[in-house]
Amino acid sequence: MTTPVQTPIGQQTPEAAGRRAVWLALAAVAMTLLLPLAGVVLCMIALVAGIRAVGALRRAAKPFALVVTAVVVSTLSLLWSLLAIAGQIYFSQELAAYTECKIGAGTVASMEECVNLLERGLEQKMPFLKPGDLQFPFAP
Repeated sequence: MTTPVQTPIGQQTPEAAGRRAVWLALAAVAMTLLLPLAGVVLCMIALVAGIRAVGALRRAAKPFALVVTAVVVSTLSLLWSLLAIAGQIYFSQELAAYTECKIGAGTVASMEECVNLLERGLEQKMPFLKPGDLQFPFAP
């Protein structure tokens, strides 16, 4: 017969570490959608917390499937935020030109012209698109 493990004062139980990892993973997803660079930082924190929680739950012989899910979500969120950052860097000149054009646009027609310039600029950076293939359903 085993005796229950006593958690010293000031330390968390493995279940609390698992809950923290899940909440950090969800926060990482939200932050990735809002600010991809901040999402990278929060994803890394969520990954570390999740991996440590899996180890703690495994040592305590507790179920850890939810925490593994949190680790997977954090990993996917990290990949998505890195992809978003790479896209922003790759298309930075076109996005900056669009922003400048949008600032000076005073009419709907000039705003549509700014969108057309952005579409053409993005098409030039993507060699697999033919001119006129890219059409935004709404202005970015």
